[in-house]
Amino acid sequence: MIGIFDDAPAQLATLATTAYAMLLGGVIGFERELKDRPAGFRTHMLVAGAAALLVGLGDLLAVRYADESYRAMVRVDPLRLVEAVVAAVGFLGAGAIFRRSGGNAIAGLTTAASLLMVAAIGIAVGLHAHLLAFGATALTLLVLLVLARIERRARRDG
Repeated sequence: MIGIFDDAPAQLATLATTAYAMLLGGVIGFERELKDRPAGFRTHMLVAGAAALLVGLGDLLAVRYADESYRAMVRVDPLRLVEAVVAAVGFLGAGAIFRRSGGNAIAGLTTAASLLMVAAIGIAVGLHAHLLAFGATALTLLVLLVLARIERRARRDG
């Protein structure tokens, strides 16, 4: 059995990756906040952080129960944690999407998509794919900032 502080370095590493995921999610959430969208800065930070933490907990569980005596009783499947994150974000995204009264226009789709993206970024950070997470954050900001301007300009000119 592992002592109470034996896995402290692994826990601190998981905490650091959670903080990094929250930082990346916060960058995207800040853009959403500036546009006064249904899910903003804090929500995006928490989704990214939760995703990274759940993946990190999967790692900690795998190490904790790697001993031969646990193998028959405990099976750690990291994909189940990823599935849980995606399912939870689906509920959050559904709450962010709403139909505007008096028409067929739907609002909140981009915010729901950005929540899914920060969850994926959090998962990437939890898997220690830091470069991938940073690049995905940059690509997401590109879509949210640059393509939004192009879209507005096209509507104005069209």
